Amino acid sequence: MFKWACLAVTIILKYAKIGEYITIKESKTSKENVLMVNKAVHGALRNYVEKVKPQDEDFLFASRKGEGPLTIGGVNRLIKQWARAIHLKGNYGAHSLRKTFGFIQRTKYAVGFEVLAKRFNHSSPAITMRYLGIADKEVNGILLNEI
Repeated sequence: MFKWACLAVTIILKYAKIGEYITIKESKTSKENVLMVNKAVHGALRNYVEKVKPQDEDFLFASRKGEGPLTIGGVNRLIKQWARAIHLKGNYGAHSLRKTFGFIQRTKYAVGFEVLAKRFNHSSPAITMRYLGIADKEVNGILLNEI
């Protein structure tokens, strides 16, 4: 029997091609989330597998403590450790990565809140705006734009 995370190793690295989709069920919300294997993800996973050499029955990201997968708590500890190592002020964790993804999509690629809400599995764009910390000041700032 395969553990779900090891199945990702098998599918992504042995069968999935760039541009293919993988559907996972989120443990927190039980909602389905669709991920796409893009060129960067494909390359990063290939490099990871070459270095770590996991077996098909192994978790994709295994914990160094015990035989289970890397937990959210473990990810948070790693991110905090990395932030301290580069003297980054602030409180960072797994959600920092998710929020940064949303911020970059919004500011660099002009992705709308409706699309980000769907990507984040939020029930409305208003929740996404709160999640990303959009203040009334920013919303009112568009009134200064000339058309």
